[in-house]
Amino acid sequence: MTSPHRGVPGRDDRSFEYVHRGLDREVTAIGGHYRFDREVQIAFRGQQVLYLCGYALYDTSCCGLGGCGYALVQGVVDRWQYRHDPEGFPITRLAVIDDPDCQRELDRLIQDQEAVSQVIFRSWLSPGEQKA
Repeated sequence: MTSPHRGVPGRDDRSFEYVHRGLDREVTAIGGHYRFDREVQIAFRGQQVLYLCGYALYDTSCCGLGGCGYALVQGVVDRWQYRHDPEGFPITRLAVIDDPDCQRELDRLIQDQEAVSQVIFRSWLSPGEQKA
């Protein structure tokens, strides 16, 4: 496997496993709900970046109604769907993108292609996620 730093300087040494769970699942919160409706890969500096598109709808809030479309950038693909979890969902190994210049460039690319009002970057590891 090549170095995680080839091509995308915003990548760091943290990698994690992303489980491709079913899309179009509504997640309800106190003020409304959100849903991811598709996974997208975009070519960036010779590599593939995975992001999710979705929307949030604030329709049960005491303060009014609203909503937004957004993209959540998961990371740079290291190994695409290379195994499955115990429930049969495919797993991809990704690397986090932390570099602000790369994030700005990807933000522009994604906003040019998608009807979203914001692009959010995953730049953390949840405690339950495995490091490479």
